[in-house]
Amino acid sequence: MRDRYERAVQIVSLLDLTSLSGTESEADIDALCAKAVGPCGHVAALCVFARHLPRVAENLTRMGLSGVEAATVVNFPAGRLDPTVTADEIRAALGLGATEIDLVFPYSAFLEGRESDVRGFMVECRAACPVRLKVILESGALVRPDVIRAASRLALDCGADFLKTSTGKAAVHATPEAARVMLETIAERGGTAGFKASGGLRTMADALAYLELAEDILGPGWVGPRTFRFGASGLLDDVLAVAAAGGAACAAPA
Repeated sequence: MRDRYERAVQIVSLLDLTSLSGTESEADIDALCAKAVGPCGHVAALCVFARHLPRVAENLTRMGLSGVEAATVVNFPAGRLDPTVTADEIRAALGLGATEIDLVFPYSAFLEGRESDVRGFMVECRAACPVRLKVILESGALVRPDVIRAASRLALDCGADFLKTSTGKAAVHATPEAARVMLETIAERGGTAGFKASGGLRTMADALAYLELAEDILGPGWVGPRTFRFGASGLLDDVLAVAAAGGAACAAPA
């Protein structure tokens, strides 16, 4: 059972606690921030729409959580091919306090064969983003493994710090099959980029499946907040419930 507690602590430390409904109030943001730290330690990041970033920063400062990132999404969720608008969106988010950017890849344009245009988009967005850039491929829309692999390679070639599965807004969210392709592509490029599983993750069992996949492909020592994340809103509750059901409190991560 001790392994379950250790896994719970690990999962919490890798979690981008997310609220992207579009209807969040200040009270909702405050409640989200309050969940950032608990009996299993603190999460890796809080991910909200850019307009809420100043409120997140206020809460993190008040709570003394300097190790929690303030993340936001751009070009979300449609993944349009408009580099100027998206680069401006990135700069505006940085001005509001973003320390990480989750950028939706122009997956429709990529599927249309406009690879050169997509590459230009990615280069411009990377130039506008001096912080960690997580590229959301929307793997459920790309569908085929060879297409997911090609998109992954393009994103990494253009400087993506992370490959992320999904927006959580499409019909198909994260899948182990897509994750395997993305992780294998990261491995073939030396394992320096990270991976984020996002969309449809609700239980600790869901999270463990992706952790074990990453450890199988890149090794157990590879996984950490700088290389692996979960994006979810409800996952934290299940992880804490599993830990509490074991009859012992989590230890805070080192």
